[in-house]
Amino acid sequence: MSEIKDNMKESIEATAATKYDFDFWSGLIVQWANIFDENSPPLVQLLTLGSEMAMVFGGVVPYVPQYLQIKSKQTTQGFSLYVCLALLMANTLRIIFWFGNHFETPLLIQSILMNITMFALIHLCVTVNTKEFLVAEKKKGHYFTDFEPDHFWQWTDFTSYVEFIMCIAAMGSMLMYFLVDYSPFVETVGFMAVFTEAMLGVPQFYRNFKNKSTYGMSLPMVLMWTCGDVFKTSYFYLRNTPPQFFICGSLQVTVDLMILGQVWMYRLNTEKRLRIYHY
Repeated sequence: MSEIKDNMKESIEATAATKYDFDFWSGLIVQWANIFDENSPPLVQLLTLGSEMAMVFGGVVPYVPQYLQIKSKQTTQGFSLYVCLALLMANTLRIIFWFGNHFETPLLIQSILMNITMFALIHLCVTVNTKEFLVAEKKKGHYFTDFEPDHFWQWTDFTSYVEFIMCIAAMGSMLMYFLVDYSPFVETVGFMAVFTEAMLGVPQFYRNFKNKSTYGMSLPMVLMWTCGDVFKTSYFYLRNTPPQFFICGSLQVTVDLMILGQVWMYRLNTEKRLRIYHY
C-alpha cells in the first residue's frame, strides 16, 4: 500500500511539474495579451501596447537610414562596424541573461530582432568592403578561423562574423546553464549586456573624433538613437526592470548627446568633405 501511495505521489508531482512548465511557457507567449485586463481603461491598454511595440521595433528603426545610405553610396566610410559588434555582444548577452533572470518579453524579442538586423547590416558592409579590398589589395581574404588578432572584426566574409558570435553565444549559454543558480554571475551577465549596449556609440564617437568629421555617418540614425534611448531609459524606470538597465540606459543617452555635439563641432569639416565627394 505504501508503495502505491509513493507512486501516486510521484505521478502527482510529475503532473504538477509538467503543468508548471506548460503554464510558464504558455504564459510567456501570451504575456502581451494580459495588457487587455478588463479593469484597465482602453487608453491605458493602448498606451501599454504602443510602448511595448515601440520597445520591440524601435531599436531596429535607427539602422534603416544607415543601411540605405551604405547601399546607395556603396561605401562604408564614416560608419564603424564595431557598432554592430557592440550591439551583437550586448543583445546576445541579454538573451543569455534572460535564462537566469526572466525580464520582460518585449525586451527579449527586441534583442532577437536586433541581432538579425545587425547581421543584415554586416552582410551589406562586408559585401561593399570586400569589393574594395579585392580591387585595391588583390590579396587573399581574412577569416575568423585564421585567428589573426590584427584583422579581428575586419574579416572579408560574412560567415566569419556569424561564427564568432555563435562561439560567444555557445560559451555564454554553457556557463549560464551551470551557474544559473549563482546570483552574482547572473547579475554580472546582465550588467555586461546593458553596459556593452551603452557603449555602442563609443566606436562611432572615436571614429568621428579621429576623422574630425561626421561624413558618412547617418544623422537620422543618431537622432533616432537618442530618441529611442530616452524612451527606452524611461521605460526601464517606469517598468521596474533590473537596476543595471536604467543605469546603463542613462549612460547610453549621454554618449548619444556627445555624438550629436560632434555633428555641430565638426560641421565645417563635414561640409568640406561633402563638397569634395559630390563635385
